[in-house]
Amino acid sequence: MSGIVGIFYLDDRSVESKQLESMVDRIAHRGPDGSNLWLEGSVGFGHRMLWTTPESLLETLPLANATGDIVLTADARIDNRDELIQKLDLSDRPAEKITDCQLILSAYEKWGKDCPQYLLGDFAFAIWDGRQQRLFCARDHIGVKPFYYCYQPGKRFFFASEIKALLSLPEIPRRINEVRIADYLYPMLEDKAITSYQGIFRLPPAQTLTVSVRDDIKLQTYWSLDPSRELILGSDEEYAEAFREIFTEAVRCRLRSAFPVGSHLSGGLDSSSVSCVARNLLQEKDVTLHTFSNIFDEVPECDERTYIEPILEQGGFIPHYQHPDRVGPLTEWEHFFECQDESFIGPSCYLPWILNRAAQQAGVRVVLDGCDGDTTVCHGDAYFAELARREEWEKFLVEAKAVSQNFKGTPLGFLYQYGIPYLEELAKQWQWVVFAKNAREIRKYFKISYKQLFLQHGLKPIVPEFCRSLWKKLRGQSEPVKKATSVINPRFAEKMGMSYRLESFGGIPKPPVTVRDFHWRKLTSGVFPFVLELSDLGAAAFSIEARHPFMDKRLIEFCLAVPAEQKLNQGWSRLILRRAMEGILPKPVQWRGGKTDMAPNFIHGLLKHNRDLIDEVVRQHSEDVTEYIDLNLVRQCRDLVFRSAIVQESNIVYLWQYVSLALWCRAQQVK
Repeated sequence: MSGIVGIFYLDDRSVESKQLESMVDRIAHRGPDGSNLWLEGSVGFGHRMLWTTPESLLETLPLANATGDIVLTADARIDNRDELIQKLDLSDRPAEKITDCQLILSAYEKWGKDCPQYLLGDFAFAIWDGRQQRLFCARDHIGVKPFYYCYQPGKRFFFASEIKALLSLPEIPRRINEVRIADYLYPMLEDKAITSYQGIFRLPPAQTLTVSVRDDIKLQTYWSLDPSRELILGSDEEYAEAFREIFTEAVRCRLRSAFPVGSHLSGGLDSSSVSCVARNLLQEKDVTLHTFSNIFDEVPECDERTYIEPILEQGGFIPHYQHPDRVGPLTEWEHFFECQDESFIGPSCYLPWILNRAAQQAGVRVVLDGCDGDTTVCHGDAYFAELARREEWEKFLVEAKAVSQNFKGTPLGFLYQYGIPYLEELAKQWQWVVFAKNAREIRKYFKISYKQLFLQHGLKPIVPEFCRSLWKKLRGQSEPVKKATSVINPRFAEKMGMSYRLESFGGIPKPPVTVRDFHWRKLTSGVFPFVLELSDLGAAAFSIEARHPFMDKRLIEFCLAVPAEQKLNQGWSRLILRRAMEGILPKPVQWRGGKTDMAPNFIHGLLKHNRDLIDEVVRQHSEDVTEYIDLNLVRQCRDLVFRSAIVQESNIVYLWQYVSLALWCRAQQVK
């Protein structure tokens, strides 16, 4: 991990070194091993260096080519080094003397704007092409490395690894972007380009950006996931072996380090798989892996030592334990929001924050984790939707019973979530013969009366809502009181046109038809890269590079392409991963069902350690924030949370959204 910044004046104004210095100083935490600048007339780059890989010890950035007319600044780790060295004809020198950034620069010289298609790894970079008089920028396929920019047509273009570096420039006002705030509160985070600040944007994953005086600004997508690709192998064993091979290589690539390596170990299937494979690979080099785990003495229902200890008992680890139950989620809010440039943080963001601090104290610079392995491998619940549409109700019931034994849920729950929507779809299409056939099958296997199925899921879906409301009034039935579904101020939602905005991003998602359809939606959602940005900022605050084996492009493409039965079958979700980890994970971890709910510790921390802060923020509310949020609802939630023995999830979520937004506005001094 490093930090990059840059300026390009399109009106031919010269860049001043003090401008770049203010930007690189603002992100000094990203690169404590040095900083450098490069300036040439209207263009200037800056770089903060964090040494991680052995090759990075040889790097000096920004980097110019032999003729000095192409210059690069980058935050990058390139994984297909051997392949690139061959293709770029660089085999005349030792591979260990070739840096990742030299590979990127050579790739651009050979392939021009197509170069990102040939790169594998995590990267965000900018190249000044003096021959073409253009600035070329790119972000990696998945969006692991962040890239933010501000473009003022005909005048200037700025970019940086973090928003705070851009805000250090007087040309960029610190003004809140109300659209993004509305998206967060609605909630709807599908827009991959906007940020919380007016005029500041993020470069979406797998996109390039070109700026020149002549052609203005152009964004292009260089890669996308193919939802139609299907991988057919001969047996379950072949699928497991193929997964294990790709996953091991994904971990191996991310172990390349000149310093001690660590891993976040929660005891879950993802972090345990990463930690055990990493341990095995490092032991081949007689290196020991550091592990960092959160444990919970005060909230034992969140403690996962039952699963962590069998991992550590295998040996080859240096364990470190932290105690997040001794602090609250907002105990370090000033430091936290200084690091996080946007307000939308998850309730559990402080958990890796604590682990990253411990890693820094242990001298670890590279930390692996199991980030979003759930999404990459996919639980495969939508397999029930496939079975429903194939009208295989007996198999549906058998699988639902098996899954219910290993995870939370009931066969009826799966039926109403994935089977009944198909039945209602038939009714809306007036396919009554097919409807009747499937209703009889459902009655046979799930013991639901045919009359109930016909009235509730045949007639009701096709009767207009106003007719149903009129019928209830005629029968003297009152309309049910609608519960709040968002903490957003209704007037603000209307002002922002949130209903129309939701429609512009595809509206309310329809129930998935296939596992692959559902899987593809999750992998391409706007939330996916946003989570990675939060992870990057949380690690960068401690001068650490976070690496995510489950975010490997090859692994994601593979997992999307495998059949549904490899994701959910025989009562087990993510079955291909479980099979692949045979002999690597201890059995209790390999075949654990579900995962620990961290909500009790979150609530414990808020009420025990952050209660006074929450009360103060709600009482001394900011008028700017209350324009966005339904303050009466927030006060009701505060009272219910403080006084109730059992805290409802919606109340704590609404309270969290308000308090975190208010504290972010206070920390960032936005207006």
